[in-house]
Amino acid sequence: MAAQSLPSPTQPKSPGVTWRAILIGLLLIPPNAYWITQMAIVRYSGHPTTISLFFNAVFILLLLLGLNAGIRRVRERWALTRQELLTIYVMVVIASSICGHDNIQVLAPQLSYPYRMANPSNRYEELFFRYLPEFLAVKDETALKGAYEGGSSLYEPANYRPWLKPVLWWCAFICALLFTLLCLTSLFRRRWADDEKLSYPITQLPIEITAPGVQLLRNKIFWIGFGLAASIDVLNGLHELYPMVPLLKIRVVHFDAMMSTLFTVRPWTAFAGTRVSLYPFAIGLGMLLPLDLLFSCWFFYWLAKVQNLVAVMAGWDQIPQFPFINDQAFGAYMGLALFALWIARRYLTHAVRAALGLKSELDEAREPISYRAALGGAALGIGFLLYFAGKIGMSLGVAIVFFAVYFLISLAVSRIRAELGPPAHDLHHAGPDQFLSTLLGTGAKSVLSPQNQTAMKMFYWFNRAYRAHPMPCQLEGMKMGEMTGMNQRRLWVAMLLAGTFGTFAAFWAQIHNYYVYGMSAKMHPVAVGAFGSEPYRELAQWLGNPLPGDMNRVAAMVFGLAVALVLNSSRMQLPWFPFHPVGYATATSWSMNCLWMPLGIAYFIKLAVLRYGGYSNFQRLIPGAIGLILGEFVTGSLWTIYGIIKQVPTYGFWV
Repeated sequence: MAAQSLPSPTQPKSPGVTWRAILIGLLLIPPNAYWITQMAIVRYSGHPTTISLFFNAVFILLLLLGLNAGIRRVRERWALTRQELLTIYVMVVIASSICGHDNIQVLAPQLSYPYRMANPSNRYEELFFRYLPEFLAVKDETALKGAYEGGSSLYEPANYRPWLKPVLWWCAFICALLFTLLCLTSLFRRRWADDEKLSYPITQLPIEITAPGVQLLRNKIFWIGFGLAASIDVLNGLHELYPMVPLLKIRVVHFDAMMSTLFTVRPWTAFAGTRVSLYPFAIGLGMLLPLDLLFSCWFFYWLAKVQNLVAVMAGWDQIPQFPFINDQAFGAYMGLALFALWIARRYLTHAVRAALGLKSELDEAREPISYRAALGGAALGIGFLLYFAGKIGMSLGVAIVFFAVYFLISLAVSRIRAELGPPAHDLHHAGPDQFLSTLLGTGAKSVLSPQNQTAMKMFYWFNRAYRAHPMPCQLEGMKMGEMTGMNQRRLWVAMLLAGTFGTFAAFWAQIHNYYVYGMSAKMHPVAVGAFGSEPYRELAQWLGNPLPGDMNRVAAMVFGLAVALVLNSSRMQLPWFPFHPVGYATATSWSMNCLWMPLGIAYFIKLAVLRYGGYSNFQRLIPGAIGLILGEFVTGSLWTIYGIIKQVPTYGFWV
């Protein structure tokens, strides 16, 4: 598979990002939001935004490619160009991230949950109702009854009016957050793409399938991979509808019953929760990743298990949360972000000089926006975020630290996606709220007053996990624009429009489905039982049972940070060094618990082919890896669409 060459600076660029492409992208965003909501919340199957490469966006791109081929036969000039197709794809990806599993899917139920579920047992009203901001609350009994019981309509005034004010306020916050991230992405784009020449693995598939002539489709190895993955999913999909059809067990849920019978005796209980899978798409994704990342994910995953084993054998598992795996991962993310800032210090200095109108060695001609606009826009965006935080009761000092930690995590996630493209980067329950409560405690003498604690939990929704983070999607969009000669400034506007419109579409899709199915009736229990309840359950624990800071966990964070810095430094000094800090940071996440086995398989296949067949033979296998990904993405997407149309449970190929 030939590498895609960048256009030379002197090569004239076609704008690419046309208004018809932007319009098509905007028109696709609402049905895409509905599809994601149906999969992830109503049916709880598929979960397209919990892996780095969103299969819903890839499927939509493939549909457009098929339609475009037909249009081209009728009239060439009506057909979309490659740049237009990628513009639409980028817009759908960014809108999907907002509608994703770790963003508005978590936020929407937060608006109403405490007012619907408060009772004397959970003491919500006694503990924190007085701290909740009224302008973000949905507590009208009629609106809540329809949303939780279903069989109603969002479009009745009594139902939609109570949602308007909180939804509009949150839309303003989300748009400001996306704008800030887009400005920061513009600032770092050149450093990572042009100076460090990071590889952006997640962009490889959309770039390949939109290449002129689509040589991939003429490759036999591609069709072997596609046919293998598609056949497995067709068979398993038929089994879901007709149980007499055999099942090929590849998902973690197929093995959970077997795994639950193992590791029931101490000290082997340390391995409880280990999951086994054979996802074809994950093996294909693994084949596209660097060997050192694959090895590091596998190695550090089992190193964490060994840590648990040692803890049980020594009796240290009696210490709550020991060996503090999440805290180590948080520290590692901080280490990755700080290291990225350190090695970019000279570039950032010149970017600031350019923004201030001083002499700088940086040329802004190829940038999406000027450095002055990027820094000024980021400052304005952060100013609004701090204003919003103050409006919901967060003190300025706490808000500054909170968002500083969030943006460091954002930087780390974007950097690792650009450099290595891991299939998952969760960091569950280890965001700025966890950091501050761990460091400062939640007791009466803590800097974190009850009002601060409540405000932090209002921001729980975009810090629960970071799988669908929008910043790496923005960064990859800019990279695809550069690789195909798009006008970067137009693409910047398209991404901003996609994020803004995607925010409203995501809220619409969520709340519309609440009234149709009922959050407590026909929707999956996670829609309320997890997403709605998690922040308030923890807030009730903080306020009802306040604790001092936990220095053991803080030490684990510092340890994780130190390990990440040492690993990064070692890689710079020793080219042969096999351990990558990204593997250490991501290997203990929820998603990696589901993916470690297919990534391990990909590692050993890739290692064997490279060692005994050479690089040229491995290159011949890459179309097969893409075939595995697309075979599962296409077949799995079709099953979900069939299930939504027929209103029947269907096979979900992931998780």
